[in-house]
Amino acid sequence: MSARSVSFVQAIAAIPCEHWNALLSPTDNPFVDWRFLAALEQSGCASPQSSWTPCHAVVRQGSSLLAVAPAYLKDGSDGDFSRDWEWAAAAERARIPYYPKLVFGIPFTPVSGRRILFASGLSESDQHEITEQLVSASKQLMQKLGLGALHVLFPTQEQSALCATHGLTERIDFQYHFVNPGYRSEDAFYARFSSKRRNAMRREMAAPAEQGITLETLRYEDLKRDLSLYAQLAHTLHRSTVDKLLWGRRWLNQAFYEQLFLTMPQPLELVIASKDGQVVAGAFNVASSDRLFGRYWGCLQEFPFLHFNVCLYHSIAACIARGTSVFEGGAGGEHKISRGFEPTETYSAHAFAHPQLGAALQSHLQRESERRRAAIAEWRQTESVLKPWSDPKL
Repeated sequence: MSARSVSFVQAIAAIPCEHWNALLSPTDNPFVDWRFLAALEQSGCASPQSSWTPCHAVVRQGSSLLAVAPAYLKDGSDGDFSRDWEWAAAAERARIPYYPKLVFGIPFTPVSGRRILFASGLSESDQHEITEQLVSASKQLMQKLGLGALHVLFPTQEQSALCATHGLTERIDFQYHFVNPGYRSEDAFYARFSSKRRNAMRREMAAPAEQGITLETLRYEDLKRDLSLYAQLAHTLHRSTVDKLLWGRRWLNQAFYEQLFLTMPQPLELVIASKDGQVVAGAFNVASSDRLFGRYWGCLQEFPFLHFNVCLYHSIAACIARGTSVFEGGAGGEHKISRGFEPTETYSAHAFAHPQLGAALQSHLQRESERRRAAIAEWRQTESVLKPWSDPKL
Protein backbone atom coordinates (compact mmCIF):
# COMPACT_ATOMS: atom_id res chain seq x y z
CA MET A 1 0.00 0.00 0.00
CA SER A 2 1.38 3.42 -0.97
CA ALA A 3 2.14 5.97 1.73
CA ARG A 4 -0.04 8.99 2.40
CA SER A 5 1.21 12.33 1.08
CA VAL A 6 0.33 15.91 2.01
CA SER A 7 0.65 18.68 -0.52
CA PHE A 8 -0.50 22.31 -0.79
CA VAL A 9 -2.10 23.67 -3.96
CA GLN A 10 -2.32 27.30 -5.02
CA ALA A 11 -5.85 27.27 -6.42
CA ILE A 12 -9.09 25.45 -5.71
CA ALA A 13 -9.18 24.66 -9.44
CA ALA A 14 -6.22 22.32 -8.92
CA ILE A 15 -8.70 19.85 -7.46
CA PRO A 16 -11.70 18.93 -9.63
CA CYS A 17 -15.02 20.03 -8.19
CA GLU A 18 -16.44 16.50 -8.22
CA HIS A 19 -13.42 15.18 -6.29
CA TRP A 20 -13.57 17.90 -3.61
CA ASN A 21 -17.35 17.73 -3.21
CA ALA A 22 -17.26 13.93 -2.96
CA LEU A 23 -15.75 14.52 0.50
CA LEU A 24 -18.71 16.61 1.69
CA SER A 25 -21.01 15.07 4.28
CA PRO A 26 -24.75 15.78 4.73
CA THR A 27 -23.93 17.90 7.79
CA ASP A 28 -21.45 20.19 6.03
CA ASN A 29 -22.60 23.72 5.34
CA PRO A 30 -22.44 25.27 1.85
CA PHE A 31 -19.36 27.35 2.64
CA VAL A 32 -17.00 24.40 2.21
CA ASP A 33 -18.56 23.51 -1.13
CA TRP A 34 -16.02 23.74 -3.97
CA ARG A 35 -18.36 26.12 -5.83
CA PHE A 36 -18.42 28.64 -2.99
CA LEU A 37 -14.64 28.61 -2.63
CA ALA A 38 -14.20 28.82 -6.40
CA ALA A 39 -16.47 31.86 -6.59
CA LEU A 40 -14.32 33.59 -3.96
CA GLU A 41 -11.07 32.81 -5.77
CA GLN A 42 -12.12 33.22 -9.39
CA SER A 43 -13.81 36.58 -8.70
CA GLY A 44 -10.59 37.86 -7.16
CA CYS A 45 -12.10 38.27 -3.68
CA ALA A 46 -9.83 35.60 -2.19
CA SER A 47 -6.56 36.27 -3.99
CA PRO A 48 -3.00 37.38 -3.25
CA GLN A 49 -4.08 40.96 -4.04
CA SER A 50 -6.61 40.82 -1.18
CA SER A 51 -4.23 39.03 1.22
CA TRP A 52 -5.80 35.62 0.62
CA THR A 53 -3.26 33.47 -1.20
CA PRO A 54 -4.78 29.99 -1.69
CA CYS A 55 -2.76 27.22 -0.07
CA HIS A 56 -5.22 24.35 0.21
CA ALA A 57 -4.04 21.16 1.88
CA VAL A 58 -4.53 17.88 0.03
CA VAL A 59 -3.97 14.40 1.46
CA ARG A 60 -3.68 11.47 -0.94
CA GLN A 61 -2.84 7.83 -0.81
CA GLY A 62 -1.77 6.86 -4.27
CA SER A 63 -4.48 8.21 -6.55
CA SER A 64 -7.11 8.27 -3.78
CA LEU A 65 -8.12 11.62 -2.30
CA LEU A 66 -8.38 11.11 1.48
CA ALA A 67 -8.84 14.64 2.76
CA VAL A 68 -8.76 18.32 1.82
CA ALA A 69 -8.67 21.47 3.91
CA PRO A 70 -9.28 25.01 2.59
CA ALA A 71 -6.31 27.15 3.59
CA TYR A 72 -4.72 30.49 2.75
CA LEU A 73 -1.56 32.47 3.37
CA LYS A 74 -2.34 35.91 4.81
CA ASP A 75 -0.18 38.95 5.50
CA GLY A 76 -2.89 40.58 7.62
CA SER A 77 -6.04 39.67 9.52
CA ASP A 78 -8.76 41.45 7.54
CA GLY A 79 -11.71 39.21 6.87
CA ASP A 80 -10.64 36.08 8.70
CA PHE A 81 -12.37 36.89 12.03
CA SER A 82 -9.45 35.39 13.93
CA ARG A 83 -9.49 38.32 16.36
CA ASP A 84 -5.73 38.12 16.67
CA TRP A 85 -5.00 41.84 16.31
CA GLU A 86 -3.62 42.09 19.86
CA TRP A 87 -1.40 39.06 19.32
CA ALA A 88 0.05 40.58 16.15
CA ALA A 89 0.56 43.94 17.89
CA ALA A 90 2.32 42.27 20.83
CA ALA A 91 4.58 40.38 18.43
CA GLU A 92 5.40 43.59 16.58
CA ARG A 93 6.31 45.37 19.83
CA ALA A 94 8.62 42.47 20.68
CA ARG A 95 10.03 42.51 17.12
CA ILE A 96 8.80 38.98 16.54
CA PRO A 97 7.55 38.16 13.01
CA TYR A 98 3.83 37.32 13.02
CA TYR A 99 2.78 37.76 9.38
CA PRO A 100 2.47 36.06 6.97
CA LYS A 101 0.38 33.39 8.66
CA LEU A 102 -1.33 30.19 7.51
CA VAL A 103 -5.11 30.13 7.98
CA PHE A 104 -7.34 27.10 7.64
CA GLY A 105 -10.79 28.56 7.18
CA ILE A 106 -13.27 30.20 4.82
CA PRO A 107 -12.59 33.78 3.71
CA PHE A 108 -14.93 36.42 5.16
CA THR A 109 -17.10 33.70 6.73
CA PRO A 110 -17.20 33.28 10.53
CA VAL A 111 -19.33 30.13 10.31
CA SER A 112 -18.37 26.95 12.14
CA GLY A 113 -18.01 23.65 10.31
CA ARG A 114 -15.54 20.95 9.36
CA ARG A 115 -12.20 22.40 8.35
CA ILE A 116 -10.77 19.05 7.31
CA LEU A 117 -12.99 17.18 4.86
CA PHE A 118 -12.33 13.47 5.19
CA ALA A 119 -13.33 10.84 2.68
CA SER A 120 -16.28 8.79 3.86
CA GLY A 121 -15.45 5.46 5.41
CA LEU A 122 -12.23 6.57 7.09
CA SER A 123 -11.93 5.23 10.61
CA GLU A 124 -11.45 7.47 13.63
CA SER A 125 -7.88 6.23 13.79
CA ASP A 126 -7.30 7.21 10.16
CA GLN A 127 -8.69 10.69 10.82
CA HIS A 128 -6.37 11.12 13.78
CA GLU A 129 -3.37 10.07 11.70
CA ILE A 130 -4.31 12.36 8.80
CA THR A 131 -4.80 15.30 11.17
CA GLU A 132 -1.39 14.64 12.69
CA GLN A 133 0.15 14.60 9.20
CA LEU A 134 -1.64 17.83 8.26
CA VAL A 135 -0.45 19.61 11.40
CA SER A 136 3.09 18.35 10.87
CA ALA A 137 3.10 19.38 7.19
CA SER A 138 1.66 22.79 8.08
CA LYS A 139 4.38 23.42 10.64
CA GLN A 140 6.99 22.41 8.08
CA LEU A 141 5.45 24.88 5.64
CA MET A 142 5.57 27.57 8.33
CA GLN A 143 9.28 26.99 8.76
CA LYS A 144 9.96 26.82 5.02
CA LEU A 145 8.10 30.07 4.25
CA GLY A 146 8.94 31.92 7.45
CA LEU A 147 5.35 32.10 8.66
CA GLY A 148 4.63 33.37 12.14
CA ALA A 149 1.37 31.61 13.02
CA LEU A 150 -1.01 28.82 12.12
CA HIS A 151 -4.75 29.24 12.71
CA VAL A 152 -7.59 26.75 12.28
CA LEU A 153 -10.63 29.01 12.39
CA PHE A 154 -14.22 28.03 13.23
CA PRO A 155 -13.79 24.25 13.14
CA THR A 156 -16.32 22.00 14.80
CA GLN A 157 -15.75 21.30 18.46
CA GLU A 158 -14.64 17.79 17.52
CA GLN A 159 -12.08 18.95 14.97
CA SER A 160 -10.81 21.66 17.29
CA ALA A 161 -10.19 19.03 19.96
CA LEU A 162 -8.55 16.81 17.36
CA CYS A 163 -6.15 19.62 16.42
CA ALA A 164 -5.39 20.19 20.10
CA THR A 165 -4.53 16.51 20.44
CA HIS A 166 -1.81 17.08 17.87
CA GLY A 167 -0.16 20.12 19.38
CA LEU A 168 -2.34 23.15 18.63
CA THR A 169 -3.79 25.36 21.36
CA GLU A 170 -7.57 25.69 21.49
CA ARG A 171 -9.46 28.97 21.82
CA ILE A 172 -13.10 29.39 22.73
CA ASP A 173 -15.22 32.33 21.63
CA PHE A 174 -18.94 32.72 21.12
CA GLN A 175 -21.59 33.98 18.75
CA TYR A 176 -25.33 34.52 19.18
CA HIS A 177 -27.61 31.92 17.58
CA PHE A 178 -31.35 31.35 17.57
CA VAL A 179 -31.92 27.74 18.61
CA ASN A 180 -35.22 26.12 17.64
CA PRO A 181 -36.12 23.04 19.72
CA GLY A 182 -39.23 22.44 17.62
CA TYR A 183 -41.59 25.35 18.20
CA ARG A 184 -45.04 24.69 16.84
CA SER A 185 -45.73 28.39 16.38
CA GLU A 186 -44.19 31.83 16.79
CA ASP A 187 -46.41 32.34 19.83
CA ALA A 188 -44.65 29.42 21.55
CA PHE A 189 -41.32 31.14 20.98
CA TYR A 190 -42.44 34.57 22.19
CA ALA A 191 -44.09 33.02 25.26
CA ARG A 192 -40.54 32.60 26.60
CA PHE A 193 -40.27 36.31 27.27
CA SER A 194 -41.67 38.59 29.93
CA SER A 195 -44.81 40.49 29.03
CA LYS A 196 -42.86 43.76 28.89
CA ARG A 197 -40.21 42.37 26.57
CA ARG A 198 -42.76 40.55 24.42
CA ASN A 199 -44.75 43.75 23.91
CA ALA A 200 -41.60 45.65 22.95
CA MET A 201 -40.69 43.00 20.38
CA ARG A 202 -44.18 43.02 18.91
CA ARG A 203 -44.02 46.80 18.53
CA GLU A 204 -40.78 46.42 16.61
CA MET A 205 -42.26 43.67 14.46
CA ALA A 206 -45.33 45.79 13.66
CA ALA A 207 -43.22 48.70 12.36
CA PRO A 208 -42.78 47.56 8.72
CA ALA A 209 -46.53 47.15 8.13
CA GLU A 210 -47.17 50.57 9.66
CA GLN A 211 -44.50 51.99 7.34
CA GLY A 212 -46.08 50.36 4.29
CA ILE A 213 -43.24 47.84 3.96
CA THR A 214 -43.68 44.17 3.07
CA LEU A 215 -41.11 41.43 3.69
CA GLU A 216 -40.65 38.20 1.78
CA THR A 217 -38.00 35.52 1.38
CA LEU A 218 -36.90 34.58 -2.13
CA ARG A 219 -35.55 31.05 -2.41
CA TYR A 220 -34.28 29.01 -5.33
CA GLU A 221 -37.65 28.67 -7.06
CA ASP A 222 -37.93 32.48 -7.04
CA LEU A 223 -34.28 33.31 -7.68
CA LYS A 224 -33.91 31.04 -10.70
CA ARG A 225 -36.27 33.28 -12.67
CA ASP A 226 -33.38 35.75 -13.06
CA LEU A 227 -30.21 34.71 -11.27
CA SER A 228 -28.15 37.57 -12.68
CA LEU A 229 -30.67 40.19 -11.52
CA TYR A 230 -30.78 38.83 -7.98
CA ALA A 231 -26.99 38.53 -7.85
CA GLN A 232 -26.74 42.21 -8.71
CA LEU A 233 -29.33 43.03 -6.05
CA ALA A 234 -27.46 41.04 -3.38
CA HIS A 235 -24.28 42.92 -4.22
CA THR A 236 -26.02 46.30 -4.27
CA LEU A 237 -27.50 45.69 -0.82
CA HIS A 238 -24.14 44.53 0.53
CA ARG A 239 -22.35 47.57 -0.85
CA SER A 240 -25.00 49.88 0.60
CA THR A 241 -23.87 48.78 4.05
CA VAL A 242 -20.08 48.77 3.69
CA ASP A 243 -20.04 52.08 1.83
CA LYS A 244 -21.69 53.76 4.84
CA LEU A 245 -19.13 52.51 7.32
CA LEU A 246 -15.84 54.25 7.93
CA TRP A 247 -14.27 50.83 8.50
CA GLY A 248 -16.34 49.09 5.81
CA ARG A 249 -14.50 46.57 3.68
CA ARG A 250 -15.53 45.79 0.12
CA TRP A 251 -14.53 42.17 0.49
CA LEU A 252 -17.07 40.72 -1.95
CA ASN A 253 -17.50 42.09 -5.46
CA GLN A 254 -20.29 41.69 -7.98
CA ALA A 255 -18.39 39.00 -9.88
CA PHE A 256 -18.47 36.82 -6.75
CA TYR A 257 -22.24 37.12 -6.42
CA GLU A 258 -22.79 36.52 -10.12
CA GLN A 259 -20.67 33.36 -10.13
CA LEU A 260 -22.20 32.06 -6.89
CA PHE A 261 -25.79 32.62 -8.04
CA LEU A 262 -24.98 30.96 -11.36
CA THR A 263 -23.15 27.91 -10.02
CA MET A 264 -24.67 27.32 -6.56
CA PRO A 265 -28.10 28.98 -6.33
CA GLN A 266 -29.94 26.21 -4.44
CA PRO A 267 -28.94 27.19 -0.87
CA LEU A 268 -29.10 30.96 -1.46
CA GLU A 269 -31.88 33.16 -0.10
CA LEU A 270 -32.75 36.85 -0.23
CA VAL A 271 -34.99 38.53 2.33
CA ILE A 272 -36.52 41.47 0.52
CA ALA A 273 -38.21 44.51 2.09
CA SER A 274 -40.31 46.47 -0.41
CA LYS A 275 -42.27 49.72 -0.27
CA ASP A 276 -44.48 50.94 -3.11
CA GLY A 277 -43.06 48.21 -5.34
CA GLN A 278 -39.44 49.21 -4.75
CA VAL A 279 -36.80 47.33 -2.80
CA VAL A 280 -35.74 49.37 0.22
CA ALA A 281 -33.68 46.79 2.12
CA GLY A 282 -32.71 43.15 2.17
CA ALA A 283 -30.49 40.42 3.54
CA PHE A 284 -28.44 37.73 1.82
CA ASN A 285 -28.73 34.38 3.61
CA VAL A 286 -27.50 30.86 2.96
CA ALA A 287 -29.29 27.70 4.07
CA SER A 288 -28.15 24.16 4.78
CA SER A 289 -30.30 21.15 5.56
CA ASP A 290 -30.88 22.22 9.16
CA ARG A 291 -29.43 25.71 9.55
CA LEU A 292 -29.92 29.22 8.22
CA PHE A 293 -26.92 31.53 8.01
CA GLY A 294 -27.47 35.27 7.97
CA ARG A 295 -24.64 36.81 5.99
CA TYR A 296 -25.07 40.39 4.71
CA TRP A 297 -27.69 43.10 5.05
CA GLY A 298 -28.22 46.36 3.26
CA CYS A 299 -30.76 49.17 3.12
CA LEU A 300 -31.37 51.70 0.40
CA GLN A 301 -33.75 53.72 2.59
CA GLU A 302 -33.65 54.03 6.37
CA PHE A 303 -36.67 53.04 8.50
CA PRO A 304 -36.91 52.47 12.27
CA PHE A 305 -36.59 48.81 13.32
CA LEU A 306 -36.20 47.64 9.72
CA HIS A 307 -32.83 46.02 10.42
CA PHE A 308 -34.27 43.93 13.26
CA ASN A 309 -37.12 42.75 11.07
CA VAL A 310 -35.12 41.93 7.95
CA CYS A 311 -32.17 40.34 9.73
CA LEU A 312 -33.77 38.76 12.81
CA TYR A 313 -37.53 38.53 13.24
CA HIS A 314 -38.42 37.55 9.68
CA SER A 315 -35.88 34.74 9.59
CA ILE A 316 -36.78 33.51 13.09
CA ALA A 317 -40.34 33.14 11.83
CA ALA A 318 -39.08 31.32 8.73
CA CYS A 319 -37.02 28.92 10.84
CA ILE A 320 -40.01 28.11 13.02
CA ALA A 321 -42.24 27.57 9.97
CA ARG A 322 -39.65 25.37 8.23
CA GLY A 323 -38.46 23.50 11.29
CA THR A 324 -34.92 24.79 10.86
CA SER A 325 -32.84 23.92 13.92
CA VAL A 326 -30.51 26.91 14.17
CA PHE A 327 -30.33 30.42 12.77
CA GLU A 328 -26.83 31.87 12.88
CA GLY A 329 -27.12 35.61 12.58
CA GLY A 330 -23.43 36.30 12.02
CA ALA A 331 -20.63 37.47 14.30
CA GLY A 332 -21.20 39.97 17.09
CA GLY A 333 -24.33 41.71 18.24
CA GLU A 334 -25.28 41.53 21.92
CA HIS A 335 -28.62 43.11 20.95
CA LYS A 336 -29.57 39.68 19.62
CA ILE A 337 -29.89 38.25 23.15
CA SER A 338 -32.95 40.33 23.96
CA ARG A 339 -34.51 39.13 20.70
CA GLY A 340 -34.22 35.42 21.35
CA PHE A 341 -30.63 34.56 20.44
CA GLU A 342 -28.26 32.88 22.87
CA PRO A 343 -24.47 32.67 23.20
CA THR A 344 -23.05 29.60 21.49
CA GLU A 345 -19.45 28.45 21.62
CA THR A 346 -17.18 28.74 18.61
CA TYR A 347 -13.72 27.23 18.43
CA SER A 348 -10.32 27.75 16.91
CA ALA A 349 -6.87 26.18 17.25
CA HIS A 350 -3.47 27.87 16.99
CA ALA A 351 0.28 27.39 16.80
CA PHE A 352 3.04 29.99 16.72
CA ALA A 353 6.49 29.82 15.22
CA HIS A 354 8.28 31.80 17.92
CA PRO A 355 8.70 29.65 21.06
CA GLN A 356 8.40 32.46 23.62
CA LEU A 357 5.42 34.05 21.89
CA GLY A 358 3.81 30.62 21.58
CA ALA A 359 4.29 29.86 25.28
CA ALA A 360 2.86 33.22 26.35
CA LEU A 361 -0.17 32.95 24.06
CA GLN A 362 -0.80 29.33 25.04
CA SER A 363 -1.01 30.39 28.68
CA HIS A 364 -3.23 33.35 27.76
CA LEU A 365 -5.56 31.21 25.68
CA GLN A 366 -5.99 28.65 28.41
CA ARG A 367 -7.05 31.35 30.90
CA GLU A 368 -9.24 33.09 28.33
CA SER A 369 -11.03 29.86 27.41
CA GLU A 370 -11.68 29.07 31.07
CA ARG A 371 -13.23 32.51 31.58
CA ARG A 372 -15.40 32.18 28.51
CA ARG A 373 -16.61 28.70 29.46
CA ALA A 374 -17.55 30.04 32.88
CA ALA A 375 -19.29 33.11 31.42
CA ILE A 376 -21.43 31.04 29.06
CA ALA A 377 -22.25 28.53 31.81
CA GLU A 378 -23.30 31.38 34.10
CA TRP A 379 -25.50 32.88 31.39
CA ARG A 380 -27.17 29.54 30.80
CA GLN A 381 -27.83 29.12 34.48
CA THR A 382 -29.16 32.62 35.17
CA GLU A 383 -31.18 32.78 31.94
CA SER A 384 -32.51 29.22 32.10
CA VAL A 385 -36.04 30.58 32.25
CA LEU A 386 -35.54 31.66 28.65
CA LYS A 387 -34.01 28.40 27.46
CA PRO A 388 -36.29 27.09 24.71
CA TRP A 389 -35.68 23.46 25.57
CA SER A 390 -36.97 24.05 29.12
CA ASP A 391 -40.27 25.54 27.98
CA PRO A 392 -43.10 22.98 28.34
CA LYS A 393 -45.38 24.94 26.00
CA LEU A 394 -43.59 24.06 22.75
